[in-house]
Amino acid sequence: MIELKEITTKKGLKQFVKFPFSLYKNCKYWVPPLTNDELETMDVSKNPVFKNAEAFYFLAYKEGKAVGRIAVIINHIEIKELDKKKVRFGWLDMIDDIEVTKALLNKVYEIGKIHNLTYAEGPVGFSNMEKAGILTKGFEEMNTMITWYHYPYYAEHLKSLGFTKQATWVEYRLSNPTEVTEKVQKFAGLIKKRYSLEVLRFKNKKEILPFVNDMFGLLNKTYNSLQTFVPIQQYQIDHYKEKYFNFINPEYITCILDKEKKLIGFSIVMPSFSKALKKANGSLFPFGWYHLLQAQKKNDTAAFYLIGIDPEYQGKGVTALIFEEMRAIFEQKGIVQTETNPELEENVAVQQLWKAYSPFQHKERSTFRIDI
Repeated sequence: MIELKEITTKKGLKQFVKFPFSLYKNCKYWVPPLTNDELETMDVSKNPVFKNAEAFYFLAYKEGKAVGRIAVIINHIEIKELDKKKVRFGWLDMIDDIEVTKALLNKVYEIGKIHNLTYAEGPVGFSNMEKAGILTKGFEEMNTMITWYHYPYYAEHLKSLGFTKQATWVEYRLSNPTEVTEKVQKFAGLIKKRYSLEVLRFKNKKEILPFVNDMFGLLNKTYNSLQTFVPIQQYQIDHYKEKYFNFINPEYITCILDKEKKLIGFSIVMPSFSKALKKANGSLFPFGWYHLLQAQKKNDTAAFYLIGIDPEYQGKGVTALIFEEMRAIFEQKGIVQTETNPELEENVAVQQLWKAYSPFQHKERSTFRIDI
């Protein structure tokens, strides 16, 4: 018999967060999140997303042992402003027992119906700025800091229970990013001159702060036509800025300004933290910070986390400027390969950016939906 318990206490939330640590204990590809970050994400008093969202957390037990978890999420902006009658679910993890998966998802349907919603989709976070999708390709690859890893049976369970794929994201490994042709360099120079563009590089984090709000505003403009889009609120910007700022290496950030000093393009690239987070095993103390700092200083792999181009400048070669700047820093830092973070399958414009860098699609993930 499977028993579901709603989690409402701090102690319970810690058990919820720690469940996958046992499930993936012997998996060399699973990269654990930082436990305290996960707890703060779920803390109503610390995460401002709860101004417009609700969440319900459940652990599943079988014979007294935790065998699964799920978060059921109601995003009121999505429902009211975008008119999507969707109940979200995320943080889905379970043993390979479809009855456990069925019991967890029944809670999603139950809460969705209470809120008069018509379909369920997941796994996703609170907004489109968070982790999303069940891994369907790349089971022998480590996940990045902003993605989930899953065993192959996750997707099979959902398909067996009547779910269909909704949104699909692809990820690429870019080989030899330091190699660039003279033609690309010349093109970047021509674009800069033609549109009177200015490339900004940063020496410290303080210099980046004045541009953060504009970066997120540009993300809203860049991706507002995609199916998963939910407008990013100012309180979310402030939250993400605080959450991820310590991970940013200012040398890896590029901003492009037009002649009016308006931000029209940017990219945020970071050294890969996957191996460091694996060593940290969910905690910054006593040695987690050391591993993360070492990853910033000495690394042969980088990850493209965010890239935004004003729609007015898309297709005009602005990305050539960004890549030329990245080539220089990669060469200086000894980066020999780059990994993209998830991009929606239909977002061909972003995927075209990687053409000159021998892209190899090594991962894929999807959200799944079902009418309730």
